[in-house]
Amino acid sequence: MAACCLRDKLPNGGRVKAPNFNYVRATGLVQVLELLAQYGEDAQILAGGQSLMPALNMRLSQPRLLIDINGLETLKGISLANGHVRIGALARHAEVASSPIICHHLPLIAEAMPYVAHVAVRNRGTFGGSLAFADPAAELPACALALDARLVLDSLAGRREIAAAEFFKGLHATARRADELIVEAVIPLASNAVPVFMELARRHGDFALAGLALQLTLAGSIVADGRLAYFGSDDRPKLGQATLAAIKGKPLGPGLGEIAAAHLPGDLDPISNAHGSAKARLHWQCVLTRRALALALSRATGEG
Repeated sequence: MAACCLRDKLPNGGRVKAPNFNYVRATGLVQVLELLAQYGEDAQILAGGQSLMPALNMRLSQPRLLIDINGLETLKGISLANGHVRIGALARHAEVASSPIICHHLPLIAEAMPYVAHVAVRNRGTFGGSLAFADPAAELPACALALDARLVLDSLAGRREIAAAEFFKGLHATARRADELIVEAVIPLASNAVPVFMELARRHGDFALAGLALQLTLAGSIVADGRLAYFGSDDRPKLGQATLAAIKGKPLGPGLGEIAAAHLPGDLDPISNAHGSAKARLHWQCVLTRRALALALSRATGEG
């Protein structure tokens, strides 16, 4: 009886089967851009497929055309040049997690990667795919926001860069146009930066109920600048701008967490759902903020 009730509530009468669509395995970037220009919102990009394939099978996504970009070598790889790290859109999560460049130059992302789903997903999922899907509970969009990443999008009209702070618009909504493809993320290096990543989830690998990607730039023991990116509680990752303003110019000390937590309600607008109320989510984010700043202090003093 329970199974029947569940089936009745599912799209397509409960059948886990993708709709009919055309499929193209792309052999070049220009081909992809031409197809996106032709089909627009009726086309979907297949990279890792870790989010897309369930959506297809549940018929939450019903494209006319599926464009497989897995063979495009130009969208792969991780490199360092001119004070920036470039992460190709097709860089697998497992590749990002094991990259010496990421571990050495972007420790915030390295710290976040073990929280990204499970091993099987990390072996297939891609960096660009996570950004494009824009799940509000995902780790990598928050890291991109905290690190002031710039996303490079390509189309037949030419390439453009957009800051991560301007890219995420809402639940699975971004500034990417239907004829555009994310080709890479470009992330600046930061000196004297202290990174901290934390999240709260029911089980390891589950989507976060609340989370924080933090990077502070210090001048001695003073918070000179930084970015606090919150995820899992709102409809998109959000910067704690009022929170940062409240702690900027102050010493990184034991009382800083309370100051930050007091200003956090001005930055967030949590949503309520079956996993927690808005009030509970805000409380969780305040707790994580206190813990993250305490850990930042420990790391800055060489104790953590």
